[in-house]
Amino acid sequence: MNHARVDEMIRMLDDAVERQEVHGCCTAVKNTLETIVNSGEDFIPAEFLKPSPGQYSRRLLHLDPNHRYSVLVMVWDKDQGTSLHDHAGMWCVECVYRGRIKVTSYACTGIKAGLHQFHPELEVFATAGEAGALIPPFDHHVLANADEQPAVTLHVYGGEMLWCDAFVPVEGGYKMVKRELAYTAQA
Repeated sequence: MNHARVDEMIRMLDDAVERQEVHGCCTAVKNTLETIVNSGEDFIPAEFLKPSPGQYSRRLLHLDPNHRYSVLVMVWDKDQGTSLHDHAGMWCVECVYRGRIKVTSYACTGIKAGLHQFHPELEVFATAGEAGALIPPFDHHVLANADEQPAVTLHVYGGEMLWCDAFVPVEGGYKMVKRELAYTAQA
């Protein structure tokens, strides 16, 4: 592991989240992640990079002592992905560290008979060094590994995201379900 590169990333993220305005903060965080990942150096510890059977891995790399942001490493094995979800009102910047990720953004068009109505808005295939920001209320999306080999992503959240709303497809729309989130043990 390159401790100096991780420390540099954390210093840059500290500076980025000091910005009070969310859009400016997300732009600075996005630029930081793209700069660090595109340096070509491997800086994520090996134990964070192992996939888990059954579902993607979610590992905490850094939690800001003031809880302004957290940095997670997520590992996606073949055919692993998320359900349609939001980010519990938090901004987020996601950057591909290795592999290729399919990101499908959804627009909520309303609620009918207690069910959320969504339609896919944009589908993007992101590769190493590419990042995107999600700012509520425009944060409904699905992430999935786009290839046969594992993919790895970095996620910086505007706090520690311990739950989210997931949207389960049912007849007539999507049922909103609060989903508790946990960290995956390091392999």
